[in-house]
Amino acid sequence: MENMIEVQNLHKEFKTFSSRSGVKGAFRDLFTRNYKIKTAVNNISFSVKKGEMMAYIGENGAGKSTTIKMLTGILTPTAGNVKVNGFHPQKEREKFVRSIGVVFGQRSQLWWDIAVQESFRLLKKVYQVSDEQYDQHMGYIIKTLDLEPLLDQPVRKLSLGQRMRCELAAALIHNPPLLFLDEPTIGLDVLVKLKIREFLKELNERYGTTILLTTHDISDIEALCDRVVMLDEGKIIYDGKLEELKGQWGEEKEIQFQFIKHVEQKDLVELVGRTDVKWKKDEGENVWTVSLPNDETTISMVIAKVVQSHPVKDMKMLEISTEEIIRNIYQEGMSNG
Repeated sequence: MENMIEVQNLHKEFKTFSSRSGVKGAFRDLFTRNYKIKTAVNNISFSVKKGEMMAYIGENGAGKSTTIKMLTGILTPTAGNVKVNGFHPQKEREKFVRSIGVVFGQRSQLWWDIAVQESFRLLKKVYQVSDEQYDQHMGYIIKTLDLEPLLDQPVRKLSLGQRMRCELAAALIHNPPLLFLDEPTIGLDVLVKLKIREFLKELNERYGTTILLTTHDISDIEALCDRVVMLDEGKIIYDGKLEELKGQWGEEKEIQFQFIKHVEQKDLVELVGRTDVKWKKDEGENVWTVSLPNDETTISMVIAKVVQSHPVKDMKMLEISTEEIIRNIYQEGMSNG
């Protein structure tokens, strides 16, 4: 399968000027400026296959938006190569722009004062989409995203959720093979998020659209993406499957026991007698949670010992959430960095 995006040794630096203080300083600034160089993206390489749905994640300032801006041709890299859908985004600007769709959560591509469908018609002209293509493809999108009631409304009258659905439709007028989504569900309520996620899944299945998504919403990733690329301080610190990320960093397992009778912490601690098995009292009567290494032998041993010694009313395994895992990775990255 061929690649839709190829990034090799991509690097981006920004110059930031710092002013000297006082009148003398201001005068000297006229002739020589002091500046610092800030590296936003530090020599990264990755590729995205056709039809893949990939999450590009990282904390604010990690370099995500800078990368997306280079991939969409808005920014020029300081060094390195980018090839997107067979084009060089900066050199072949016009052709390239026709082959991608972009939704930035904070920026609109719709005209504020005219009706939504007028915006769609203008974009149809810009992208030179034929009537037939438009009717067939946009008919499907308008129906799936439930946009019929909004078509005659001016954009400024739409709620955030309504506007984001229209933004998504606008980015797809020319049915691009590649869609960039930068924080598409930020600030949206749960039902709108679900609708957008369902739509993106369907779009990917129906047209094989490649999707690159940046998000802070962990459930977006869990619902849509098999693959995660994680950025920290401009460098890739993880590139792989979401499941493996959980396996690699979710080293602990938690088991919750509800006992029939009252149990003391010291009894539970003595029962197993290992420092890497920790007990904590939970909410509810006689409910305790044990956190322990995620290996089958230890888990079986702990369950067997507990069940032999104390009558148990209920027991459940607790999955560590992706959110916790990602938080752990950052904390570890920071303490190692």
